[in-house]
Amino acid sequence: MATRYGHTNLIAEDWEALADFYVRVLDCERVLPGRDMQGDWLDKGTGLDGAHCVGMHLRLPGWGDSGPTLEIFRYAEQPARVPAAVNRPGFGHICFRVDDVHAKFDEVLAEGGRAVGEVVSTDIPGKGHITWCYVTDPEGNIVELQRWEPA
Repeated sequence: MATRYGHTNLIAEDWEALADFYVRVLDCERVLPGRDMQGDWLDKGTGLDGAHCVGMHLRLPGWGDSGPTLEIFRYAEQPARVPAAVNRPGFGHICFRVDDVHAKFDEVLAEGGRAVGEVVSTDIPGKGHITWCYVTDPEGNIVELQRWEPA
């Protein structure tokens, strides 16, 4: 089998509330059953002693029943959160394409997210027109909202 993208994992303070946000605001769908995992196999795979995590997968919108997921977990023991930054090395953000960036921006803010920057629109020569912004989810993870109109 060729390589295929599977999922992105997001560690949350309150996995249930964060999952609800992604379902309500960004049209993800719950993939049941939820997860409650612990045991020697998890310790070995994570390199942690006594690892225990709970959470669930959310199907990302637009890809159908076999598309990739956003896996939202909470570990029983986890270190304090480091504030997200768009320019911090490592994974920076997750992007959702939306029909109306301004409306989705307002919805994210109304649901507990915050603005990182402003909504901007620009032409990319030979490629098309893009409207986008960075916001955070309620736990501070950076999300890009994007509308792309090809040339």
